[in-house]
This record gives sequence, C-alpha cells and structure tokens, in this order.
Amino acid sequence: MQLSRFAFSSALVALLAVPSAASAQEANQKQYVMDLGAGLMAQPRYPGSDETIFVPYPLFAVGRFFVPGVGEFDEKNNVRRLTVYPSFNFIAKRDHSDSNELKGMEDVDWSIEAGLGVAYRYDWIRGFVEVRQGFNGYSGQVAQFGVDFIANPTEDLELLIGPRASWGSDGYMETYFGITNKEAANSPNYNKSYNADAGFNSVGIAANARYDLTDKWKLHLLAGWDRLIGDAGDSPIVKEGSENQFYGGAGITYEFAFDVF
Repeated sequence: MQLSRFAFSSALVALLAVPSAASAQEANQKQYVMDLGAGLMAQPRYPGSDETIFVPYPLFAVGRFFVPGVGEFDEKNNVRRLTVYPSFNFIAKRDHSDSNELKGMEDVDWSIEAGLGVAYRYDWIRGFVEVRQGFNGYSGQVAQFGVDFIANPTEDLELLIGPRASWGSDGYMETYFGITNKEAANSPNYNKSYNADAGFNSVGIAANARYDLTDKWKLHLLAGWDRLIGDAGDSPIVKEGSENQFYGGAGITYEFAFDVF
C-alpha cells in the first residue's frame, strides 16, 4: 500500500513491503509475515496550511498472509499480479487556535478513514487506487490514485516514485475547505461563505525508499509534494495558507512471522 496523501496528520500508514531474500526464506513456512514500526513525519499543520509540524506515525507492512479456504498471498512474488489491501488514514483535530488563518472557524474533530485499495503491478510499474470512508470529524469519502515506478539498485534497496491525484466527496471538501455563513461572520479573515463541492482536490508526486538494514530491520524514507486544485485550491482557507503541501518522513520497522491456523 502506498503512503497516504497530504492529510497525514498523525497518519496510520500501511505499506506493502517486499521481504528480503533471507527473511523470506526464514519465514517460508509461516502463514503471516508483517513489518511493524514507527516514524516521524514533517507535514502541513492542517490541509491547506503553510505551517509545518512534526508528528509521530505508525508503520504497518504486510509481506504474506493466509486466508482459510482461499489461499496464501505472498508479496515477494507480486511482480505481475492484482492485489487488494486495507487502507487507513488518521487526520488529527483542526483547532481554531492552531493558526491565525483559522480564527473564527469551527473546530474539526479528529477523523479516521478506513477502506480498501486495489493495485496492479507489472514488473517495474504499479498503478493503484484507494477509497476510504471518513468517520467522526467528517462523513464522506476520499480516493487516491497513483502510479509507482519501481527500481532496485541493490538487493537491499527499493525505490518508488510516481504521480498522485486525490478526490474528496462533498462531506470531506466542505469540512476542510468550506466556510459557513456563521464562520464568515465570526472570522476576521473571511468576509463571505464558501462552498467546496466534491471533486479532485490535489495532484502531486510521491517518493518512497526502503532499505533492509538486516534480515528483520528495515528503514523507510518518504517525501512528497501535493498541489491543491479545484475547489480546494480556490478555498479562501488555502489562499490564506498555501496551495503547495510538502511532507517527508522516516521510520523503521521490524519483521514478525507467525502461524495462526
């Protein structure tokens, strides 16, 4: 699974990682192989912000899993096949005290997004789409589309880079980019309301790198840029902040292999 878009705010990141040859051989008879870890992310304070904050984020990677009655999915052989995987994201609370641009705006509670992703890899290229439902802070759907170009300069190093595009429903767009009549009346920055309709809200590029430090420990690096477009890019909130959203981070994971059935 790919790292999520600009709305990282303490994001729950799920990566589909290819096990190293040694670790794959060691865990050959295990039904489940996964990497668990954590990292530190530099990201916009909120969608459309021109301020950067540092937040911790968890890392979760699946190398192999077994579904009773269906069979085994093994990512190390995933060079020409379709895969389906869970997709999650967490967006922290947006508080009016976070920035001068948010004075008079209503607070937005934290949100969790959960859904599915579908990817197809053919040798050195992979395309994917992820669709998630938002809960708590907003009610709506988001989708991310992307293509990754994959390279393995060495046996221990994997590099991915490619374009991204994101879409949001009315519920998502209104929550993070819209301005209500009440907010416009209370805000010193905005003198009228703004409706943000469903549509594509960002395009950009993302790069990821994974280096196998040992058979079990892996280092993950990521960086990306998104340009807010459409009703998101035209939002007065974004005009007061920035249409350009940059993020980057680093983390480390440890591989676990076990049987359940």
